[in-house]
Amino acid sequence: MKRLIPLLLATFLCGAASAQTWPDKPVRMLVPAPAASSLDVIVRTLGDKLKDRWGQPLVVENKPGAGGMLGMDVVAKAAPDGYTLGIGFNGPIAFGPFMYKKMPYDPARQLLPVVLTTSQPNVLAVPAANPATTVPEFVAWAKKQPGKVSYGSVGNGSSSHLTMELFLSLAGVDAVHVPYNGSPPAATSLAAGDTQALFTVEPALLPLIQGKRIKLLAATSTQRMPGNKELPTLAESGYPGFEALAWNGLFAPAGTPPDVVARINADVNAVLADPAVREALSRQGLVVGGGTPAEFKAFIDGEARKWGEIIKKVGITID
Repeated sequence: MKRLIPLLLATFLCGAASAQTWPDKPVRMLVPAPAASSLDVIVRTLGDKLKDRWGQPLVVENKPGAGGMLGMDVVAKAAPDGYTLGIGFNGPIAFGPFMYKKMPYDPARQLLPVVLTTSQPNVLAVPAANPATTVPEFVAWAKKQPGKVSYGSVGNGSSSHLTMELFLSLAGVDAVHVPYNGSPPAATSLAAGDTQALFTVEPALLPLIQGKRIKLLAATSTQRMPGNKELPTLAESGYPGFEALAWNGLFAPAGTPPDVVARINADVNAVLADPAVREALSRQGLVVGGGTPAEFKAFIDGEARKWGEIIKKVGITID
């Protein structure tokens, strides 16, 4: 007990000091995806403005792997002082608890939602050489290739992974899952013909689309994307009501002082409202987020309920 009292006092004083002076040193941001991925682009876009507001640099640390869990595990177990943050997404936050028997961290207990940053639909991409030009044509083609169709994803348990599993179950198609660490290697594999289909966000595919190495068949939004109105939705391609969004947001370790969380939330909301930032994110096909920590938590809870039911119904397990 004598050893516990000084420890608790030190923790209290540290939290109080950080709340009053934060930030007085660089802030580390974990990105659980590779450099040049959409998550990486989002963080660096925000970071350029946040460093001006904070007077401290935002140090980006890319740590892909295990479907995003490697990076978020670092955040979950970091000191709750506001100096380690992470940009989390569907997989390691809302989906993982339903797919893994045991995760290295408990998202609901060890990670604190700070603010929703962006969201966007996935798109269904296939190699340019595939004969299909519509979703029904692709389904018909795949059914004629039993045991030969594989699909890539940006990681186990990601929106990319679950969206494809839901689609395959509805379409009645069998395909082998090949997970990658992020969208760049998954897209490269698709373009090379190593895999035959991929759901991911459109910006990650733009260079390969422009190079005519891959093509898009549909989007997973309920309405056609503003920046690509020629691309039909899955909902209008024979799968009514189909919707799957890739979303992301900032998280802090549980126990981070509430006023530090409030400061980060306010500053990120201000940056997201900046016209230059909104334009930069919009060019990436992203829908700008924002809002309070409570609103972000409620959104995550809703996503967990929706996809948790789908995961159980389809029977997706990873370990």
